Amino acid sequence: MRYVTNLPYETKEEEHVTIPMSDGVRLSAHIWRPTSSDQEPVPAVLEYIPYRKRDLTAVRDSIHHPYLAGHGYACVRVDLRGTGDSEGVLRDEYLEREQADAEEVLAWLAEQPWCDGGTGMMGISWGAFAALQVAARRPPSLKAIAIASFTDDRHADDMHYMGGALLSDNLAEAGTMFAYGTCPPDPAVVGERWREMWHERLENTEPWVLEWLRHQRRDDYWRHASVCEDYTSVQCPVLASSGWADGYSNAVTRLLGNLDVPRKGLIGPWSHKFPHLGEPGPAIGYLQELVRWWDHWLKGVDNGVMDGPMLLAWMQDSVPPSTSYEERPGRWVGEPDWPSPHIRPVTHPLSRHTIGPARDDTATVPEAGAAMTVRSPLSVGQFAGKWASYNAPPDLPYDQREEDGGSLVFDTEPLTEQVEILGSPSVELDLTVSEPVALVAARLSDVSPDGAATRVSYGILNLTRRDSTESPEPLEPGRRYRATIALNGVAQAFPAGHRIRLSLSTSYWPLAWPAPKPALLGVHEHSSTLTLPVRPVDEPDEVPSAPFGEPEGTPPLAMTQVTPPEERWDVKRDLIDYRSELDIVKDRGTVRFEDIGLESGRRAHERYTAVADDFTSVGGETTWTMRFRRDDWDVRVVTHTKLTCDASDFFVDATLDAYESDRRVFSRTWNENVPRDLL
Repeated sequence: MRYVTNLPYETKEEEHVTIPMSDGVRLSAHIWRPTSSDQEPVPAVLEYIPYRKRDLTAVRDSIHHPYLAGHGYACVRVDLRGTGDSEGVLRDEYLEREQADAEEVLAWLAEQPWCDGGTGMMGISWGAFAALQVAARRPPSLKAIAIASFTDDRHADDMHYMGGALLSDNLAEAGTMFAYGTCPPDPAVVGERWREMWHERLENTEPWVLEWLRHQRRDDYWRHASVCEDYTSVQCPVLASSGWADGYSNAVTRLLGNLDVPRKGLIGPWSHKFPHLGEPGPAIGYLQELVRWWDHWLKGVDNGVMDGPMLLAWMQDSVPPSTSYEERPGRWVGEPDWPSPHIRPVTHPLSRHTIGPARDDTATVPEAGAAMTVRSPLSVGQFAGKWASYNAPPDLPYDQREEDGGSLVFDTEPLTEQVEILGSPSVELDLTVSEPVALVAARLSDVSPDGAATRVSYGILNLTRRDSTESPEPLEPGRRYRATIALNGVAQAFPAGHRIRLSLSTSYWPLAWPAPKPALLGVHEHSSTLTLPVRPVDEPDEVPSAPFGEPEGTPPLAMTQVTPPEERWDVKRDLIDYRSELDIVKDRGTVRFEDIGLESGRRAHERYTAVADDFTSVGGETTWTMRFRRDDWDVRVVTHTKLTCDASDFFVDATLDAYESDRRVFSRTWNENVPRDLL
C-alpha cells in the first residue's frame, strides 16, 4: 500500500465526541474532518460498528478515515451502544434499537455546523450490514452507501443457517461478540464511570448463540433487517463489494439483480477484507473509488463514476490447492447488467461417476436405473476451511481428494478447451434418504491432470428445508424427492486438460453441524443435473487490463508489537479412541498503541471434535481472552462457550469471567438446552 500524506484538504480530528440518543444513552464518536469545514460545511460519512474505535480498529481506521477526510469529507466512526466508549448494553445483532440509534446519529450529523446536511454510510461486515439496513429505513439525509462483505438475507446467507443447516460459524461468531460485548470502556475517555459501565455490560449479557439457536427456522427474528424481504425499501445508490474467498460473495449480485437504484458491484479474489487491504491479492485502490463515489453522490460531481460495467469481477485462474494464497492470478471482467446477457446456464446430466456433456433442454431423460448411494463419514469436511475466510490463520479449503473418498464423485472428461463460469452453480438431485433429517453438501472442484482437487465453490442443503425454511418437514425414508442445492457464486476458469468435479456428501463437519444420524443418500443420476453459469471465453472483458489504481491510504497509527502473535490450524485424528479434532488458534499477541499508552491483547481458541461416526458426539467450543492495561489499570475478560448435542437437543455451556489486576470481579455460568428442530 502507498501511504499518502499530501491530501487536498488539511484535516483535524476529535477523538471522543458524544452523540445523545433519545433515551438518554450517549454514543462515542471519533471524527476526522477538513479544517475548513468550520467555514465550508462538507458531507459526512458514517461507519457504525461494535469493534472498539479507540484501540481494536484504530490502526485500520487511521488508514482510511483520514484519507477520506483529506478529500473533503467529515468521517465519523461510532461505537454501537454497549461497545467501546459508548454507553449502554449490546444485547444482540441488528436490533431495532441499533438501527434507530443509527438514524439518530445521521440526523445529529446532518445538523452539525460543519456538515452540509448530506450523509453517507460505509463499512465492511457489521458496518456494511448496518449501512444497508439503515438505507432500507430511508433516513432523509442519507444519500448513498458503500458496503463490503455483507448480506441481504440474515438467515440463509449469513454465518447462521446456510441452506437451513446450522453452521459452526454460528458458534464462532457468537463467541466473538460474547467477548467484544463484555469489554470495558477506557477510563481515560469516560472517567470514573468506566467500572459502572463495564458491570452493566457484564450483568446484562448472555451468549448470543442461545438466541440464535432458538430461531432455527426463518421466522420474524431473521426477517427483521433482511433487506431481501423488500428490495424496494432501498432508495439510495449502492456500491457493493465482496470477495470470492469470503462467506458473503452472493449478496453483491443479488443486490445488482433486485435493486432499482443506481448501483455498482465489485467482487475480487479476497477473503473478509476491505478491497484496499485485500487478501489474497491483488488488492486495489478502493479508497480512490470511494472518493469518486462520494464526490458524485454527495457533492454532485459529474465524474463518470457510473460509467462502464455494472459488475466488475475477478476471473480466477486455476491454482493448486492451498489453505492460503498471497495472490490469486486472474483478470478483471465486466458485465453491463445483472443478470448478465453474456452468461448462459449450461446444464449437464449426471451419470455413473461422470458429468455428461451439456444437455439440450428438449433431450429425453434416460430411464433411471438403481440409485448411486453414499453414507459419508464425519471426517468429510475436515479440510473445508472456514465458512468465511479471514486468511489468518490460513483457512481456505485444502486438497479435496481426501474429502472425495467419503463422497459421491462425478467428473467431466478432460476439457478440450478452457471453460469459465461467473455466477452461482446449482445442483438438482433426484434423491432418496434413509433418515427423516439429512443434509447434502455439494462441492465443485477444479481437478488438475495430476489429480489435485481445488475446491471452487460449495453449497449445503438441509433436506428438511428443501421446499421451505419457514416450514420444514421431516423426510420419509425411501421416498423420492427433488431438491436444488445452490452453490456460492464464483468466477473461475477451468483450463483445457483439467476436469470439473462435483462431489456430494451427507456430512461436512465441522463447517456445518451434522444431522442426528448418518443418512444413506441415494442419487438417481440420470435425472440429476449440474448447472454451470458459463461465460464464453471469447466474450470481451469490457474493462481495461488494470481498471484500479494502487492501494492508497494515510499512514497507519503507531503501534508496537509487545508479544508475538500466534496462529494455528491443526487437524488431529486419534486412531485409538477415534477422536477427531480441529484446533484453531488466532492470537494477536499484545500490542501497544503509542499515542494513548494502552496495551491490548486478543486471543481466540476454537476447537471442534467428533468421535468415530457418532453424529451426536460432535461438539464445538470457543474461548476468548481480551486484555487491556495502562499503568495501574489492568483488566481482562475471558469467555468460554461450548455447544454439544444429542439426537433431540443442543446443549450450551458458557462462562463469563472478568478480572481487575488478576482478581476476579465478575463470574457467571450458563447451562441451557435448546430442542433441535429438524436440524
